[in-house]
Amino acid sequence: QVQLVESGGGLVQPGGSLRLSCAASGSIVSIFTMGWYRRAPGKERDLVAVIRNGGRTNYADSVKGRFTISRDSAENTVSLQMNSLKPEDTAVYYCYVDVLTTTAGIGGYWGQGTQVTVSS
Repeated sequence: QVQLVESGGGLVQPGGSLRLSCAASGSIVSIFTMGWYRRAPGKERDLVAVIRNGGRTNYADSVKGRFTISRDSAENTVSLQMNSLKPEDTAVYYCYVDVLTTTAGIGGYWGQGTQVTVSS
C-alpha cells in the first residue's frame, strides 16, 4: 500500500503565503502523477495543480500565477507553494498520487487532507 503524509497547512492572512508538502511511502515502484486537490466548504473537491513525469504541470485557472507545484522524484515528495492567498483559497487540501506498486498494481491514493484558512 501507499501512505501519504501532508504538512504545511494553517491560518494565513490574505496576501500571505503557505507551502504544502506531501511525502509518499510504501510499496512504490513508480509515481506517474502527483497533485493537489481542494474541497472548499459546501463544494466538490476540485483540482488545484498536478505534475506529471517529465515535469509537465497543469493548474486550475483560479490559481495560475499564484501557486507553483514541484516534485522531488528521488524523495517521492510533492510541494505546493501558494502565494498571494485569497479568502476563496480556504479549503481542505488533499495530496493525490498515481502510482505503480509492488502489491496492488496501478492505482490512485489520497492523503488525509490539510486545512488552509485565509482570513484576516
